[in-house]
Amino acid sequence: MKPRAATVVLPSPHLPDADWADRFELALNGKGLTAIEAAERSLGNSPAWVRGLLQFRNGLVSVIGLKTQAPEPGEYGLIGPFPVLSRSDDEVVLGFNDAHLDFRIVVDVRAGSAVNQIVGMTTLIRRHNTLGRVYLAGVMPFHKLIVPTLLAGVTRSGD
Repeated sequence: MKPRAATVVLPSPHLPDADWADRFELALNGKGLTAIEAAERSLGNSPAWVRGLLQFRNGLVSVIGLKTQAPEPGEYGLIGPFPVLSRSDDEVVLGFNDAHLDFRIVVDVRAGSAVNQIVGMTTLIRRHNTLGRVYLAGVMPFHKLIVPTLLAGVTRSGD
């Protein structure tokens, strides 16, 4: 099954002042995947083309002073390039704040039926200024391709 767009309700407790959000969900046959496992499979092992786009993005935004790397990991570490802000079996929150915008990625798991599990990935954004609005508009076409691709990565078995 492919990831599908889903409804997001704002405000979110993970970024109460978010002014933009989207969500994708994937139904998995079977159960037992924790949110941390889903986050590691999706965000921790992105395809080469996604890593290439991120490198290209970093080269572009470095000239205007935006962050090109995540801050140092906190007590929960990193998954891929993203600091883990909180984690439980059902939900992992990743992200950081920058001059132009703050973002959070929420990976969650829940029972979908007696035989399957729903894995969701929500992106929350709080834009601070015109640069944040322009930046989000510029990355949106890529975001809409990347997030479903990353979410589909939860079907890969863990190493």
